[in-house]
Amino acid sequence: MNAPVLRPEIAALLAVEQPPRYDGLTPENCGTAIDHFMAAARQTLEQVVAADTPNTWAAVMAPLTSATEQLSRTWSAVHHLNGVMDSPEWRDLTNGKLEAVTTFWSDLAQDERLFAKMKQVAKSADVVGHAAREQALAHALRDFKLGGAELPADQKPVFAKQSTRLAQLSQKFSEQLLDSTNASVVTLSDESRLDGLPEHVVAAAKAEADKRGVAGYVLTLQQPSLVPTLQFARDRALREELYGLQARRASELAAEGPGHDNTPVMGEILALRQRQARLLGFGSSAELSLASKMADSPQQVIDFLKDLARRARPSAEQDLAELRAFAAKELGIADLQPWDVSYASEQLRQARYNFSEDEVRQYFQLPNVLNGLFGLVKRLFGVQIQPASQQAQSAIWHPDVQLFAVYRDSRCIGHLFLDLYARSTKRGGAWMDDSRGRRINGQQLQTPVALLTCNFAAPTGENPTTLSHDDVITLFHEFGHGLHHLLTEVDELEVSGINGVEWDAVELPSQFMENFCWEWSNLQAMTAHTKTGKSLPRALFDKMVAARNFQSGLFMLRQIEFSLFDILIHQTTADLADLNTEDTDAVLAAGQRIMQILNAVRDEVAVLKPPAFNRFAQSFSHIFAGGYAAGYYSYKWAEVLSADAYAAFEEVGEQAYDQVGARFLAEILSRGGSRPAMASFKAFRGREPSIEPLLRHNGLAQAA
Repeated sequence: MNAPVLRPEIAALLAVEQPPRYDGLTPENCGTAIDHFMAAARQTLEQVVAADTPNTWAAVMAPLTSATEQLSRTWSAVHHLNGVMDSPEWRDLTNGKLEAVTTFWSDLAQDERLFAKMKQVAKSADVVGHAAREQALAHALRDFKLGGAELPADQKPVFAKQSTRLAQLSQKFSEQLLDSTNASVVTLSDESRLDGLPEHVVAAAKAEADKRGVAGYVLTLQQPSLVPTLQFARDRALREELYGLQARRASELAAEGPGHDNTPVMGEILALRQRQARLLGFGSSAELSLASKMADSPQQVIDFLKDLARRARPSAEQDLAELRAFAAKELGIADLQPWDVSYASEQLRQARYNFSEDEVRQYFQLPNVLNGLFGLVKRLFGVQIQPASQQAQSAIWHPDVQLFAVYRDSRCIGHLFLDLYARSTKRGGAWMDDSRGRRINGQQLQTPVALLTCNFAAPTGENPTTLSHDDVITLFHEFGHGLHHLLTEVDELEVSGINGVEWDAVELPSQFMENFCWEWSNLQAMTAHTKTGKSLPRALFDKMVAARNFQSGLFMLRQIEFSLFDILIHQTTADLADLNTEDTDAVLAAGQRIMQILNAVRDEVAVLKPPAFNRFAQSFSHIFAGGYAAGYYSYKWAEVLSADAYAAFEEVGEQAYDQVGARFLAEILSRGGSRPAMASFKAFRGREPSIEPLLRHNGLAQAA
């Protein structure tokens, strides 16, 4: 049975200690492997649920985990490659196998025989007293209930069909957003219209035009092009044009037409989520989402967000008043519009603090930043990150990708793939994927592997990639997720690394790492000016620190707006469970209702409202195509934890960072999901979390 699929390319992907190889993967060999691994996993399921199979971890959980892991790792590779190397072939494979894979996991989650077996396994001698296994079984039994295992027989296939459709809709949301993003560009023949843009952006626009075989310059909606144009372009009409294209993406107003409109997709997704929640006995899909999170109820989340909004609002109102006054007086913009905000803010920042983001960027060359980050990780946690062997370097899926090995005490404990540059075949944003989790199977240790993806501007010609300070923060954030996955010491795959961690705590390590982007010693070590080679001057650093909370009130309200919108659409639309999803008009109306809720949230929370044509929700991948449905609040929830965790370092000073870092590693990073996140936090901090460090770090303590 193994011969047809365990070809060298698939065997290399499923390596245990060596880094997995992606270079030999094709839609054809992955598709064949997925079919085989699904069949093999079903066969293993029949073996472990048999009456004569002992009710032990070794006889039930271990073989089932081995079988399902082969499938999940192969499917994860397909999903990853579809996200970073988009092509018709990878799309066809993803969409072609989506129903079968989703059905497999639904069947597994609803198998009453396995549910009953695991209840007995939870009492076995090789589980009781073994904290990680106890937690893994507790999660498994909970997830059986949430997966429909206790539904009546006639409702189980209904629930499974809904799960399949939801997976298809999420994939469609992502594809339509990427296609709409790539469909719109601005071609310029007059270089003067690029006045104000940094040199690297102009060079990239010229390179993009050359690649497309057109004269002049091409600006795209990819972040390395869009963000600096809105921030620096003096041509207001150009800013308005790009903002309009970006704000209308994947909607009925998109420049390419309504063919990529995500509005009905959103409506059907929300309706199906509410329908599943009702089947499981929950009042709303928000309640269902929170059943596996730290927060107790949707109302607790809403109250938390509104309290933060109350604290942030005075600062946000002051930020906006100052920006409008400055724009009118100094820039001649009497009617500040959304496409002016980034530009006016940058001009105000320069005027107030006497530095520009582009000036700062010249000091952050990507190789130096990576070296500085690796040095910090060594100082905090005692691990070394080094380029993988020359032979292993060929395991990548694109020439841009870099592969690193992670060492502790001269022993390789994991690997890290970095894919940091924007491409038209790559979805936007930044994220960390789990390629392989840590596990001990018998006597063999399987080391973890993380895939870290960003969308920075690629180097052009001889010019190195430089990062804005915000880019540096993004890199540190995603690296925090990677550390959480890579530095685990848990032996059970189900709760090692990021597995089993409550979703509203999973951002703790990532947001924690962001704080070190504001420490002088770290920035000094990772900076070298592109022309002089000198490190960041202390005077410029002091200006950056002074500007750290520039418009922090506006930023916090913006995040609260997104979070409230997310929790409310999942809490207040329970009636959509009755929606006829075959009725296209009704589904479209449901999507439009989502927009109405967003507008109501903006009326309550926002001090700076976007124009009526803005279709932000249609590109909100976190909640419609990611894992953050009724969970976007996690960023702010976990920021309370991360700010308080970093305060432990502030309290001892840099001379004792290694001691506190060792404790953070021992009590949080290494524990993964083997115990509740709050227990891990208390073990590290010695008490419940405090909101004070979050308010202080954001300059909002006076609003408490």
